[in-house]
Amino acid sequence: MPTRDGGHTGARIRQQRRLAHLTQRQLADRLPYSYSLLNQVECGSRAATPDFIAAVASALRIDVTLLTGPATMTDLQRQRIAALVRPIREVLDLFDLDPDPTAETAPVPDLVAAAESVCQQVRATHLRAAAGELPGVITGLTHIVQTRPGTEAWQALASAYRTAHDVALKVGYPDLAAVALDRMGWAAERASDPCVAAVRQYKRALARQESEGLGQRLVQAGHALLDGETSREARAVAGQLHLGAVAVAARAGDESAVEDHLAAARDLAQQVGGEAGDVHWLSFGRTDIALHALGAQVRMRQWDKGLEQARALRLPAATLMSRRARYLVDRAVVEMETGYTEASLRQLAGARHLAPEQTQYHPGTRDAVSGLVHTARRTPDTLAHMATWVGL
Repeated sequence: MPTRDGGHTGARIRQQRRLAHLTQRQLADRLPYSYSLLNQVECGSRAATPDFIAAVASALRIDVTLLTGPATMTDLQRQRIAALVRPIREVLDLFDLDPDPTAETAPVPDLVAAAESVCQQVRATHLRAAAGELPGVITGLTHIVQTRPGTEAWQALASAYRTAHDVALKVGYPDLAAVALDRMGWAAERASDPCVAAVRQYKRALARQESEGLGQRLVQAGHALLDGETSREARAVAGQLHLGAVAVAARAGDESAVEDHLAAARDLAQQVGGEAGDVHWLSFGRTDIALHALGAQVRMRQWDKGLEQARALRLPAATLMSRRARYLVDRAVVEMETGYTEASLRQLAGARHLAPEQTQYHPGTRDAVSGLVHTARRTPDTLAHMATWVGL
């Protein structure tokens, strides 16, 4: 009986065939089936029978689970992530409802500490753990601000909403991430905290990188919120806004604007002194600036410069795991684009080891793996499994 898998097996056959550097005709010549059938299976217009799948696996000299197993695993992963995200989506709708008179909440200091903890978990790339705890934190803080509002609770709720945005974005739910940012703005306004509000504009700018004009306006709005603020916190947030502008300008290919914003960020980093990891978990400083400079080279497709920067960069031991993994993915991309396929694969493996949840959903991972599949002279098992893991 044909396998009803929505064309998944056909896509896997096409991927594994390409890994073996075979055309459809060449693979069909090795099968006791027609070229037409192979073409239809790969296109998804006809389901593959178990016998057909076994014949393809034998011809390609691979385990049959490389053609069938990933669909089940991918579906399971998506179901689990959806189950984690669903409660977050629900608690984001509590903001304008009347408080539950029967609700019991933890003391404000405990909820503030919990909001800080989930933010820290995301920076350590423990996305599932953070997603599991967030609904309770947001529910508790929402009840507090509805019944006995105070600046500390509003600030913590804004932080929790920001964490919801980060989790949603990292696991592939940009629509939910946008809702979380709206809620963050709602809470930041009531907290009367210009730095928290400016962090929100930084996040909004990153989400609008396809539009340089809009992205830069969002950055400017963030700077306007900090007008007159001279604290170390405000300067760190202002520096982070410039790094957001770097990403926006790089996406548009505006190299001059990239350099201007990097220079402004470096100036603010000198004023802040050291790495400002204590400021809203931004970790603004020289290392973060270097990482954004590398990211800009990737976005502007300046591969040689990017490779030089990536290989020269030495991350301090205290670098957040999320940033360390992001660096490895960016480095994998530039290594792949400059022909260093084995080095690229090593960087991807390193990123996967450090932060599997973040790395799997990062678009750069998919770009690097896809490029390796099409350019590698040989197809090591690690590349085949990596392609399977990211769902190519």
